[in-house]
Amino acid sequence: MTTVLSTYDKWKQFLGERVQNARAAGMSESTIKKLATEIGDFLSKNVDPKNDEERVLKEMWDVSDENERNVMAGIMMKMVD
Repeated sequence: MTTVLSTYDKWKQFLGERVQNARAAGMSESTIKKLATEIGDFLSKNVDPKNDEERVLKEMWDVSDENERNVMAGIMMKMVD
């Protein structure tokens, strides 16, 4: 059984689809970015990284302050566009 977190490419695809859906529903970029930050917090606290890319992102997330996490969330949104 594979999950969206089993590979980095699956995660990026999943995140990209969710960002597109949020935009289509009329959410603002700032609201989407806030949600992406909340998801990052949840993943960092509750999900064990499944691959090297996720492990690096988690380590970066864990040492970042709130502003840096907001920047990372924005960058992830750009990556999946």
